[in-house]
Amino acid sequence: MQTQDLVVIAEYNSYLEAEMAKSIVASAGIYAEIRNEYMSTAYAVAIPPQLLVPYDDADQAKTLLRLHP
Repeated sequence: MQTQDLVVIAEYNSYLEAEMAKSIVASAGIYAEIRNEYMSTAYAVAIPPQLLVPYDDADQAKTLLRLHP
């Protein structure tokens, strides 16, 4: 997976929230990664963790996250 193929679909207040969202998306077979994974632990307010998925899967991933609040 190339980084330019990925889009941000959500930002979170904590790394744990982002990891749970990543798990939901990944359980549906969608590749996901967290940007700012380590920086958000130290600077969560300034650098929030972001969930990225492939552009083609973005709509499906957003739907999954809406169904699993």
